Amino acid sequence: MDKFYAYMDRMKFIKRWQLMRSVREENIMEHSHSVAILTHALCVIENKVYGGTVDANKAVLYALYHEVSEVMTGDLPTPIKYFNNRIHGEYEKLEALAVEKIANTLPEEMRGELAPYLDADKDSREYRITKAADRLSAYIKCLEELRSGNHEFARAKKEIERSLIELHIPAVDYFFEHFIPAFDLTLDELEGL
Repeated sequence: MDKFYAYMDRMKFIKRWQLMRSVREENIMEHSHSVAILTHALCVIENKVYGGTVDANKAVLYALYHEVSEVMTGDLPTPIKYFNNRIHGEYEKLEALAVEKIANTLPEEMRGELAPYLDADKDSREYRITKAADRLSAYIKCLEELRSGNHEFARAKKEIERSLIELHIPAVDYFFEHFIPAFDLTLDELEGL
């Protein structure tokens, strides 16, 4: 019996932002979808606006599977994950073991096609874009919570925005300039009513 897609389906049960009060809960399945869309946007901007050569398909697949280990490990809150280098290093080992175990649930004939996207090439430009999209998704979540009157996310918004600026990725700056302002609009304002 092959279990890979049953594991993937369980992504909807893994909650994000566990240590913070959220107006609306978010799971890693919807987060991964958000990151995939944002990754695609950043790749298009990088390639079409700035003349880059990022492989958008590869980057989007990295995004779809970037939280796959959390099906087994859960979403370790950021303050714990990054408390110190030792904890972070051990958690990375645990994530790698979880990814390997999940990859091994694929049929042999499919594993070679999918496994490289479960364990991304962390030195690649595609991975860097995906990580930026991951932060961008978190930033957008903060905007959503703040719009709903939840000030619990004010500090996270500032820290994530700072980290995005520090990436020095022109496609991220372009996204901020052209798309982020619309996230403050209501549905009526989006539709121009």
